[in-house]
Amino acid sequence: MDYLSEDWVISSAGGNTGKAFVARSKKEKLFIKRNSSPFLAVLSAEGIVPKLLWTKRLENGDVITAQKWLEGRKLSAEEMKSSQVIGLLRKIHMSKPLAFMLSRLGKAPLTPKKICQELLYKSKQLEATDTIEHALKYLVENADTVKSSNLAVCHCDINHNNWLMDENGQLYLVDWDQAMLADPVLDLSMILYWYVEPNQWANWLKEYGRPLTDQLKSKLRWYIVAHHLVSFFWHQEEKIKDEVELNRLMEDELLKDIFN
Repeated sequence: MDYLSEDWVISSAGGNTGKAFVARSKKEKLFIKRNSSPFLAVLSAEGIVPKLLWTKRLENGDVITAQKWLEGRKLSAEEMKSSQVIGLLRKIHMSKPLAFMLSRLGKAPLTPKKICQELLYKSKQLEATDTIEHALKYLVENADTVKSSNLAVCHCDINHNNWLMDENGQLYLVDWDQAMLADPVLDLSMILYWYVEPNQWANWLKEYGRPLTDQLKSKLRWYIVAHHLVSFFWHQEEKIKDEVELNRLMEDELLKDIFN
């Protein structure tokens, strides 16, 4: 990497994309990423990701970003129920600068209709079981009932591995490559379904700032089914057999009436 001097030692930071690296010198340690979104700058300014130190454009057109290396840890699944997570997620969903910047990047909002279109396309390209077809039918028939004009910046991959806490207790949300303007319920559904017991949803949402109404319950269920299908088709594309998603769809108490 000729954008750093010979004093630096570069190694992979892991991940599936091969675009993330750790750069070490005698005095400093950086997180380097190739072709990060321009969105990173405003995320850094808002204190949502570790501080962005510099950006460089290479002769081949690649853009390299360097962030302060975070000495910290990923959150546990149990910690996803915490007030810190709720507070940071609310800040993200309420942020007008984030929404403005993401809209400037030209990304069309991720609406229920668009989600259905993408899933229907994948169902034709890949193997779709009767259960998946039934779930798709449910999503299509209910897409109009869950659409919303209340769009915000959504992370879209909000699992506990993307939440990092530094040694001083500062919380960050990283890996924004999938971020979209969408209904905040897209993010909320993922956190609530995977990390919060259903009998605690009302309390969690009250702290976030939303009551658990019947309308919100319907939206949450719609997005939970959509998440299952996205995961199922991803596993198919990666040629990984995924009976778990099918079993969850069929057996989950929140969803089973869809298939009766």
